[in-house]
Amino acid sequence: MNFAQPGYLFLLILIPILAVAAVIVSRLRQKSWAVFVAPRLRSALLKRSSPLPPWLALFFLLTACAVTILALARPRADVGIKQEKTLGRNVMVALDISKSMRVSDVKPDRLAQAKIIIYELLESMPNERIGFLGFAGSPYVYAPLTIDHNAVREVIDQIDETWAPVGGSDLAAAVHLATETLKKTGQQNNALVIISDGEEIQDESHSGELASMIAEAEQAGVYIIAIGVGTEDGGAVPNLNSQSGQMTDHAGHAIISRLQPGIMRQLAEETKGRFTIAGSGQNIPAMVKSVVMGMDAFEMTGREQRRFIEFYQWLLLPAILLLTLTIVVGTRWKGVRTAIFAASAILTIPHSRANDANASGNSLAGQDYVEARNAYHQLAEKSGSSEKQARYRLGEATAAYRAGDFREARSAYSQALLSSDSEVQASGHLGLGNCLFQFSWKGLSGENYPSDSAALPDMARFDTLVKEAIAKLRAADAPEEGESGAYVRIDSLITSWADAVRHYDSTLARFPADKVARQNRKLTMAYLKRLEELLKQEKKDTEQSMPQRMPGNGPPQEGEGGDDESQDGSEGQRKDGKKGNGDKDPKDGGRKDGKKKEDDADGTDGKEKEIENPNESPEERATRILKENADLEKGQLAPGRREFKNAEKDW
Repeated sequence: MNFAQPGYLFLLILIPILAVAAVIVSRLRQKSWAVFVAPRLRSALLKRSSPLPPWLALFFLLTACAVTILALARPRADVGIKQEKTLGRNVMVALDISKSMRVSDVKPDRLAQAKIIIYELLESMPNERIGFLGFAGSPYVYAPLTIDHNAVREVIDQIDETWAPVGGSDLAAAVHLATETLKKTGQQNNALVIISDGEEIQDESHSGELASMIAEAEQAGVYIIAIGVGTEDGGAVPNLNSQSGQMTDHAGHAIISRLQPGIMRQLAEETKGRFTIAGSGQNIPAMVKSVVMGMDAFEMTGREQRRFIEFYQWLLLPAILLLTLTIVVGTRWKGVRTAIFAASAILTIPHSRANDANASGNSLAGQDYVEARNAYHQLAEKSGSSEKQARYRLGEATAAYRAGDFREARSAYSQALLSSDSEVQASGHLGLGNCLFQFSWKGLSGENYPSDSAALPDMARFDTLVKEAIAKLRAADAPEEGESGAYVRIDSLITSWADAVRHYDSTLARFPADKVARQNRKLTMAYLKRLEELLKQEKKDTEQSMPQRMPGNGPPQEGEGGDDESQDGSEGQRKDGKKGNGDKDPKDGGRKDGKKKEDDADGTDGKEKEIENPNESPEERATRILKENADLEKGQLAPGRREFKNAEKDW
């Protein structure tokens, strides 16, 4: 037998000290009466009673305290070790920890977003044996292949760019080390997940070694899944030791790091793996899991768990009975108060710490949202626990959202997803969905969506806003100069609301009875469906207003764009002028329409480049984006499926 919390046993020292103190107090009290009252008058002036009840009550009290201390120490019996047997596969995760991963073109930065992806992979594959490798100028296996995912998570929590002894991004060395590590397991099929921004690996040396990396991986039976983090616009590489806070070249210009996924994409495709960009809307855990599930599973020894039988509950009942006897036997209220005070003092020792977040909570309850946001932000920065920090970030996000600062709220909600508590994660997903909805509504109407149920806009108001945006699009239509701002706003609205629905699905996957998430999802889907109807009607009206080519006038000229022209279009396009699913360009963030989008953080005032397919009108493209997100109408994710990975602009 042993104790789970043996530190409480030191409190037993107080028991004899209290007993001796009681005896000393009793002696001193008798001496004080002897000074004031003569011996011959004591029998007449003092009413003597039996000394047994007070001493008996003290004995019961001290015994109850001792039994309570033993219960707090949690006595238990060791019944042996239980070892689990599971079927699983080998998955090695390689993370780029070069300095460019600290660029904040995605929120909060690339490294933090990569860590969140790894956390989701650990949760979605509980039975797989996962290892962790970090690489920059040189690679190193920081966590060997293990079924203990908590150990891997602890390593990932602590790792940053300072762990890399050599700068750069030597992808070839990382692939070689991971392949050799996986080959030692003796399994024919293994998976390697590479997460990087591709910076500094787009040079001739890696291009020359690409064939050898692919051959080595295929020979070892390694499937490579590559995940790019960052944006094409990129951002300045930070440098805390510089006055400007940025790394500069010899000319003093800031060094800009951009997403360069070329080699990672080719490496994944040639090894029968998959490639995606974080934030493109792809469900990354589901994608990785689909590749891993296609490999051969093998039986492996799972976790070893030592099992105990707890006995503390058997001590609580005697402690309660002894306290009751103390009250019954003691004849003076003073004794009762002493017993209650002593028992309360011991039982409340674990809860004696003050809650530092009370002031922040009071500010939030008092609707002083700015002060509450700043207070929660300071608590999160000072907190040494990642779990407490995530909870403080949730409080910061709530205060910022109520203050109308949706940009800060979205960033804080994203960091709250680092929590391992499903309730905090669900609140974070719900908040992110609300922020995305508010961003798009403000971009469309110029004002926030009202929270008062009496002021909610009806569908007619929404129709008016959309038609005004389309009218602006027609008035500003200039093909030689690219698309108009009105169209960009509609395009961003569709993408943001589709992401918001997926965040609501993530909340409902954890708490299906969440009425707020379900109601917000229903409202967003209603607007998306109505938008699809309006775009279809606009397309129909546009087609009817277009002049028809008279028969016998020769072949259609460039830019006339009829049905015949779309059928005879360029290779790789379907009859409706769209590109096929296999024509995705990694530089456009995984978009199926072949465009490159450059949005700002809130996704409402970005600019888009020229449409590659001249036969596709803006209404057709917006309608197609709605169709690509049509799976949102199927409802929340099915059991066993991983929730939606947050979009790029959420991080």
